[in-house]
Amino acid sequence: MAVSKERVHELVVQYGKNENDTGSIEVQIALMTEQINALTEHLKVHIHDNHSRRGLLVLVGKRRGLLDYLRSCSEQRYVDLIKALGIRK
Repeated sequence: MAVSKERVHELVVQYGKNENDTGSIEVQIALMTEQINALTEHLKVHIHDNHSRRGLLVLVGKRRGLLDYLRSCSEQRYVDLIKALGIRK
């Protein structure tokens, strides 16, 4: 469930410091969230796709690690990001 180039560019512009900032934590988390949402919709239709389910779980774990790191660096950036993306704590 790849994210389109246009959507990636929108997320980079929205969450990055500039339009080429693909490496910041906020952008990485936003891109992972987009992939997670796409995989979740895929798994609602294809219930028995266990390979994609494992990929989803791995992706959620990586995002959780980045969120924990962001929280340890800057609590305010963490709170702002989870509100903007609609992520539960």
